[in-house]
Amino acid sequence: MFADPPIDPVALAHHYRAFAQPGRVLLTGHSHQAWPDVARAAVLEAFDDAAAHVDDKWTRAAAKADAMRAAIGRATGARPADLALAPNTHELVTRFLSALDWSKRRHVVTTDGEFHSLRRQLARLEETGVEVTWVPAAPVSTLAERLAAAVRPDTAALMASTVLFRTAAVVPHLRAAVEAAQRVGAEVLLDAYHAFMTVPFHLADLGPDPIFVVAGGYKYAQWGEGCCWMRVPPDCALRPIDTGWFAEFATLAEAPPGKVPYGRAGAERFAGSTYDPTSHYRAAAVAAFFDHHGLTVHRLRQQSLLQTQRLIEALPDLRLLTPEAPAERGGFVAFEVPDAGHVVEHLRRRGIFVDARGDVLRLGPAPYVDDDALDAAADHVRAVVRENAASN
Repeated sequence: MFADPPIDPVALAHHYRAFAQPGRVLLTGHSHQAWPDVARAAVLEAFDDAAAHVDDKWTRAAAKADAMRAAIGRATGARPADLALAPNTHELVTRFLSALDWSKRRHVVTTDGEFHSLRRQLARLEETGVEVTWVPAAPVSTLAERLAAAVRPDTAALMASTVLFRTAAVVPHLRAAVEAAQRVGAEVLLDAYHAFMTVPFHLADLGPDPIFVVAGGYKYAQWGEGCCWMRVPPDCALRPIDTGWFAEFATLAEAPPGKVPYGRAGAERFAGSTYDPTSHYRAAAVAAFFDHHGLTVHRLRQQSLLQTQRLIEALPDLRLLTPEAPAERGGFVAFEVPDAGHVVEHLRRRGIFVDARGDVLRLGPAPYVDDDALDAAADHVRAVVRENAASN
């Protein structure tokens, strides 16, 4: 079934000693994965570089950022030079939105299944008079076609996820929506956060240029906070209003008075400002750890599919929201459970770490979680859901 050698979770778990606690099962692979122990050494390296080099530390920090860009490129096919970095995707999304010409186009197409940072920002823009079409995310099988149909001549942007954050459903045929937006001259931004390092994709598969893609390393890449990125089309000439001084860093010495200058490359135009480089030290170290242990996105995907299938089969009495077909599901499984937040609290007391979005219970395995732990977690989920139903 799979071409790559399987990952051995038991052997891999030895490299995550700092996060390992007796009796605890981390099914948070879709949100906060455990960090390998090399991440701690990287944090200390960032401190030591600052102590030894003070302001001269930025040369070393830039090298870590470049290593992070290279890792993103290996996983997605993006050119490292086309990647703008930020502590979170919201910063990148707001820079993107600020670059659009709202005087000519005041319509955005999106889904009602986007993560809160985009949902909230677009809802706030809606209050200012921007028209937002919220295309229902379900059924996901026709979502791309319905997004395409919602595009109009005055559409400024199409903004949608490649994998939905509530259900882990992979959105098929997105190219149709991308090309519909491009035909009217609208910009396209795709959120690939729940695909990066768990559902293999190549930028060319998402659609033709120009296309923006945002994601980050907080989840499946195990990089932790502060490691988000946006792929910018190489010939992009947009001028974000929300702009940091790094966007003219390459031309500071020659910047003339008058019109605000931007970097020559597309990604430079969306650069931010001074940041905490510790996050990039951590990302570079973990990316090297993944390379050393052969944790490619394809091997991670094959293990994820086995693990999510095991959870699906172990919980047949719960209403599954995640697609059962392997090609259609992302890196976690979601079940509709009444009072899911209460279930999460009770599971936490049993050492089972999961999360909820409304009445959606999300279970995210990770490469260091073995089958025995998955089975034990499923037993606890069944018991807590049953107890919660009886008490209501």
